[in-house]
This record gives sequence, structure tokens and C-alpha cells, in this order.
Amino acid sequence: MRILIVEDEFNIADAIKSRLIKEKYEVDIVMDGEEGLYNASTGIYDLIILDVMLPYMDGFTVLKKLREQDINTKIIMLTAKSMLDDKLNGFDKGADDYVTKPFHMDELLARVNAHLKNKNGFKKDVVEFEDLSLSIKNSKLTCNDNTVELVKKEFLLLEFFISNPNQIISKEQLYEKIWGIDNEIESNNLEVYLTFIRRKLKAIQSSVVIKSVRGLGYRMEYVNEKIAN
Repeated sequence: MRILIVEDEFNIADAIKSRLIKEKYEVDIVMDGEEGLYNASTGIYDLIILDVMLPYMDGFTVLKKLREQDINTKIIMLTAKSMLDDKLNGFDKGADDYVTKPFHMDELLARVNAHLKNKNGFKKDVVEFEDLSLSIKNSKLTCNDNTVELVKKEFLLLEFFISNPNQIISKEQLYEKIWGIDNEIESNNLEVYLTFIRRKLKAIQSSVVIKSVRGLGYRMEYVNEKIAN
């Protein structure tokens, strides 16, 4: 899952990012409101941590503009302001939660996990599709009694596919979701990782496959039969 931090205090943003990465999240940081609005408007993020006091555009304005664009990403407001009116202003504009500085990192993490659990409808530690079970804690993929370990990009790709089964996912969606909008990758990197994933699905004898849909992208499906090794 991908999280955007919009925070102009680098030390705070970096500390949050470091903790979220330990929890297997992909994290991007931007440090002003205008860039935050631009990144958030792509719709690639599962959750946004949004500071109120930002250069160029304040967090309340960013929030209001995102909701006007029908961007329904979960948003946690992060601010030094603790007045009731400020909190009500944030909720009125569409915030999902509000954390006041200074805060304990465990509290922020608990709120992040709670919102993402509610968003996706499954427990944070495991995601499942048909005969597959993907452990969020240790990046292991299991089918019945067979288990393989995944490298980071394999894990992120499978998490995204399992969260969107039977749907066509474009290359552009995968590039943005896994590598981020500002990252440049070699054009064949995605195919390389998908090849590795398909081999591991065969190795654990799963009936789940990732099919290429010509001209459109890829789709994860259950074929109801074991794939021959």
C-alpha cells in the first residue's frame, strides 16, 4: 500500500516515513501544499497524512480541493493546532482523522492501520485470494502447505493484484502504484518481476495466475486447476 506524507518539517516527515516503511508501506514525501495536491490528485495513494500549515497552499485548502475532485483517499490531518474549531474545519472539509502534534508514533501508526483496514475490509497482517495467502508481516506467499519468500517489489505487486482480483490493471497503474509517479524505471522491469512472480506461483502449486491482457494490462485470475511445472 502507498502512503503520501505532505509535511514541510523534514525531520517529522522522515521519521514517519521510516516507521511506515518498517511496516511494509511504500511512502512518498512532499513538502508543500501545491505539490501535495498534485501528487494526491493522481489517486494512486491508499492514505494521505496531511499537515495543515504548509507553504504555498494550506492543508485545509488541499483537502477541500481533493474532495471537490472526488478523490476519496483516506486523509489524516496532522497539525500543531488542537483547537476544536480547527478540527471541526478539517472534518467539515472531508478529513477522516486528526492527529495533533506532538504525537506518539505508535498512535499515528495505529490510526493508519485502522483506516486502511476499514478501507480494504481485511486484516492488515494477511491478504488472501482463492488459494493464496500473502503475509504482510514477513512477505511470504503461501498456497496450502507450500510457501515462498518474496522480494520487496514482488510483494508490493502481489499485494496490489490480490487487493484487485479479476480486474484489468494497466502498466501505468502498476508503475505509479509500485514505483511512484516521480520514479523512472526501465521499461522491462515490470515484466521481469511478473516473470519471477509467475514462477513462484507455479512453485507453490497455486491455481491463481496473472494473465496479460493485450493492449490493456494484466489481470489476476483463479483458473481452478493447478498450473503444470
